[in-house]
Amino acid sequence: MSFYCNVTRGTNVESRHEIYAVVVDESESIIFSNCDPEFKTYIRSSLKPFQAAASVHAGAVDAAGFSMDELALMCASHNGEEIHVKTAKSMLKKLGFSKDHYECGIHAPYDKKSKIALLQKNKDYSPFNNNCSGKHAGMLALTKYLAVNPDGYTNKDHPVQKTILERIKTYTGLEEIPTAIDGCSAPAPFMSLFTMAVLFQKLAGGTYPELEKVYQAMVNHPYIVAGRNRFDTDFIKVMKGKAITKVGGEAVRGLAIRSDSGKTYGVALKVLDGSQRANPVATVALLQHLNFIDEKCVENLQKYKCTDLKNQRGIFIGNISAHIEV
Repeated sequence: MSFYCNVTRGTNVESRHEIYAVVVDESESIIFSNCDPEFKTYIRSSLKPFQAAASVHAGAVDAAGFSMDELALMCASHNGEEIHVKTAKSMLKKLGFSKDHYECGIHAPYDKKSKIALLQKNKDYSPFNNNCSGKHAGMLALTKYLAVNPDGYTNKDHPVQKTILERIKTYTGLEEIPTAIDGCSAPAPFMSLFTMAVLFQKLAGGTYPELEKVYQAMVNHPYIVAGRNRFDTDFIKVMKGKAITKVGGEAVRGLAIRSDSGKTYGVALKVLDGSQRANPVATVALLQHLNFIDEKCVENLQKYKCTDLKNQRGIFIGNISAHIEV
């Protein structure tokens, strides 16, 4: 089975992105795969809901008094808009920490309007603008709950990261999970697409109370999860509680699906060349292929189904379209 996205210029194909995807049901049976299910990839920020769940399970989120929108920020790769910055600041205030405790680094807001607004005010970027600021606030909450030194909380051997990894082992059933350093300095695992799909099925399944709380936080606060003009936010809104998604760097994505029949599924998707431009297009195509999304939802996500490409003058030059050939 072939799964790819074509990038056209005019009527001709200029580039092609190959897609790997694995989908599992509640019994961990594979219902779709166009690749070796044991193909390993780095999960990147698609792990965030499960890192957040580890803090929920430990009791750190309740102890910190975090609200559901703050829990959603723990799962976010956000735009760095005002609402995201405000939420992150609220979380650190509840913990009694400052931005100096962050170990995520600094980058400009993903959101262009937010970036320009800071430049116009002659304000520097801060860790609060970092798309991972919510995740790191959750990790700092765990340091406080565990009563350990927050310094070095991103190190693999720190109690915070050990606590998270042990919870991931519980969800996956794996005894050994190789990790590497993510863009925000925290460790994240390499795992097979099959294992990643299993993780997201558990997020949809409702078996673990902490995962259910994370699911509800993301469903009820989709704008916090990403922001303006972002597929994750738009998709979660359109699905109205039936599904959530979490993108990761290098074009990895996980989806937790709740069907009308009550069955739940987990989806793991990877654009092999790491190009994010193909990620939403491939996601919508896969969900349509599996009948996981109705036509009304597809219509509301039309700009992601087949993405138009324009040049610097706004002239239409081609598009990105997904193709699944059985």
